[in-house]
Amino acid sequence: MLASDAAEGIGGQLIGPDLEFDGVSFDTRSLAAGQLFVPIIAERNGHEFIGNAYAAGAALHLTSEPDDFRLNHTSIEVADTAAALMALAATARNRSSARVVGVTGSVGKTSTKDLIAAACGTHFRTAANERSFNNEQGLPISILNAPDNTEVLVLEMGMRGFGEISSLCEVAQPEIGVVTAVGQSHTERVGGIEGVATAKRELIEALPKSGTAVLNADDHRVAGMSRYAGASVLTYGMTGEVRIVDLELDSFARPRFSVQTPWGTARVELAVSGKHMAMNAAGAIAVAGALGVDVDAAAAGLAEAGISEMRMAVNELSSGAVIVDDTYNANPTSMAAALDAVIAMAAERRFAVLGEMGELDDPAAGHREVARHAEALGVELVAVGTDLYGVRPTAHPVAALGDLGPGDVVLVKASRSAGLERLVADLVNR
Repeated sequence: MLASDAAEGIGGQLIGPDLEFDGVSFDTRSLAAGQLFVPIIAERNGHEFIGNAYAAGAALHLTSEPDDFRLNHTSIEVADTAAALMALAATARNRSSARVVGVTGSVGKTSTKDLIAAACGTHFRTAANERSFNNEQGLPISILNAPDNTEVLVLEMGMRGFGEISSLCEVAQPEIGVVTAVGQSHTERVGGIEGVATAKRELIEALPKSGTAVLNADDHRVAGMSRYAGASVLTYGMTGEVRIVDLELDSFARPRFSVQTPWGTARVELAVSGKHMAMNAAGAIAVAGALGVDVDAAAAGLAEAGISEMRMAVNELSSGAVIVDDTYNANPTSMAAALDAVIAMAAERRFAVLGEMGELDDPAAGHREVARHAEALGVELVAVGTDLYGVRPTAHPVAALGDLGPGDVVLVKASRSAGLERLVADLVNR
């Protein structure tokens, strides 16, 4: 994109010589040479890092504050850099012929996004968000950095309040919308689980009449969104039009099942752990089928699929113990699914090292619910950084676990803010 075209598209003022840039970044640590740097004002003011951006090879930058770099570099002056980033993504989206799939849900949205990309990638040139780039900063970056020849763009859409998904949809213009589940995630911000359902439903309400709403038939709040869909509806799950049958789990809780669809039946074998991953895979096959991908090709793509880091990642240690890294995020719904996956693994002893779950409307009830589930399953709970589980927390979880060997499985999980990925590294490297 030319800087002059970008400036015109976002209503900014071009300062300095016109030039072409290739991609956009708001993080100087991952910025690639030739990209536009967007300084976001958040906990830190991104304008402080413009120099770092040029040191990393930035071609130009946006700015909403006076800065010395505009004297020697090309810049685009705007009133609000975050708003300009969304506007620039909308400009790029209007120039693209890619078919966009939007994915949201309280649990499973990142894994489902990854699996959709794998299933569709067998037939289409497919791109997707990196990791969980799913908010008003990450989603526009995903659009702007998608290759020009992208045919299918899979975009995860996060929600921390009402109106956020609607705003993302205005930019992304999804043709297909997937809702994986409604659970106790960010309930503090929307007044409880029914508020979560209302906020997630914004994706379905944004779809065009020519589009497709792909809904989890086994979640009554998700299935009920069909009443609000102007688009056609396709359901999936243990029930639904795309249906899981003959589900089994191997010794690492990796799903093996058949899937019956309106386009035929196929056998699916996943390389990722957890019964809930079968649901995510069924959603991916539903999307692929809606886009015209052969069901056998979609299943073959799923067999090779990996998912984003820190999501049910199984680490087998030289001692024979297994560490399950599910540290990216947590809420009571995803905690239950992860505990169920651990129980399905071949093991003699099972531990769950759990940290705090954030943004719950009733934190005490949510954590105790998880503790009761762990107790009922016979999983030994080790709490870190919080006493909300009703278990005295330990400052030394590695020592608390003791010697680990064959037959031991350890789940490590918490909200992202707990930073328990460092504990996983300690366990893997000790």
